[in-house]
Amino acid sequence: MYNDNPTLKFGKEKTIEEDKQGDVFFKEQVANKEDKDLKKFYIESYGCQMNFSDSEIVASILAEANYASTRNMEEADLILINTCSIREKAEQTVRKRLRIFDKLKKKRPGTLVGVLGCMAERLKAKLLEQEKLVDLVLGPDAYRDLPKLIATAEDGTKGINVHLSREETYADINPVRLGSNGVSAFVTIMRGCDNMCSFCVVPFTRGRERSRDTFSVVAECTELYQRGFKEVTLLGQNVDSYKWENPESKETVDFADLLELTAQIAPDLRVRFSTSHPKDITDKVLHNMAKYENICKYIHLPVQSGNSEVLKRMNRTYDREWYMDKVRAIRRIIPDCAISSDIIAGFCGETEEQHQETLSMIEFAQYSMSYMFFYSERPGTLAARKYEDDIPLEIKKRRLQEVIRLQNQISFEINRKDQGRIFKVLVEKESKKSADDLCGRNSQNKMIIFPREDVQVGTYVYVKVQEFTQATLKGVLVSEEEYKNSL
Repeated sequence: MYNDNPTLKFGKEKTIEEDKQGDVFFKEQVANKEDKDLKKFYIESYGCQMNFSDSEIVASILAEANYASTRNMEEADLILINTCSIREKAEQTVRKRLRIFDKLKKKRPGTLVGVLGCMAERLKAKLLEQEKLVDLVLGPDAYRDLPKLIATAEDGTKGINVHLSREETYADINPVRLGSNGVSAFVTIMRGCDNMCSFCVVPFTRGRERSRDTFSVVAECTELYQRGFKEVTLLGQNVDSYKWENPESKETVDFADLLELTAQIAPDLRVRFSTSHPKDITDKVLHNMAKYENICKYIHLPVQSGNSEVLKRMNRTYDREWYMDKVRAIRRIIPDCAISSDIIAGFCGETEEQHQETLSMIEFAQYSMSYMFFYSERPGTLAARKYEDDIPLEIKKRRLQEVIRLQNQISFEINRKDQGRIFKVLVEKESKKSADDLCGRNSQNKMIIFPREDVQVGTYVYVKVQEFTQATLKGVLVSEEEYKNSL
């Protein structure tokens, strides 16, 4: 994941950007068809995959209100930015973008600017009243109100709704697949979070956990497959907490059940999911992953720290040994499963010895990749109220660099072991470096580049790995028979 290039591009419209401290944010500029008779909206999304999924819900709501999307912000009647509050860097980036949008408003009077998502809920008063950069502020549970609030803003009154719901799941809205490659799609299965990790703002910005009904999730995935999509990613702040009770039969569906139902839609529909919480992922989930070839053998299992005392201050509700036992279970039940992680360096009170335990955890778990950050205090969190942010910035940066360096070494060695192996790959897009190459991911979520030949995007191919870096694999096409013989 991390290399010397600060910007890793995904196609022409989506990038993952990384600052020198290791903070990462996601940016997406998307466009669908343009219609001269409709008003136009422009949207950028920052943060987690849930934000991208939410932007697709917003696009669907706006389409019903006679808006068409545009990739040119200068012609937009409505500019929206879907925001993230998880780290200070992401908020700084959003503020820079809002100042750019403000300049466009002055050139094009009547243009409305709106802030959506987590930052909207947290900084509503400041954005509307003090800085006066926006006309609309909507929290993650208020998107249905967008057309009404647009009308309010057009009349000169600021539109705001940051109410957090205990019921809203948008289950009845068919998302517009913004900037889609037609191959992979996100499907939100639940919203909110009840975990209350001391460093995290999500429970305050997205509210309590609630699960979509199983029927609507399976129906959405089925409809995507019928439209030609070959991969769905089931999304939630903590997918393993998914639980829905059928009001008629009173049967309870947990995440392992939902995963199996989705896998049964079609054998060539790949199923991924994100994110898992170590305390909640069950052996039942792992056994279903092992049972179905089309459930990808990849788990994002954030550890955050490798030290039990730090984990206790983080309110992660597991300790070092619990997490290690979970990793052992994954390796036992799904031997070929790749595991990735989130890691925070320099959390409140972290000693040098505790930092070393995080490094040893990375060695033990052998993560294929990690999202790595130094601690950034977020206002309103338990950690901000209870603990002193007492690790000097230079020490945070040094510890983060040690984490990144070790993870890069492990990623490189893991990819070295894949040299000579043959993988089934879902073709996603053209390689960013050469029009003569295509690329796609294997079941373990590794990107593999291979010659285009006569291959079509959205099909499965078999690739023998010949070259590797810490981030990607490169190989040549082989036959299905050769792949099967290699198993």
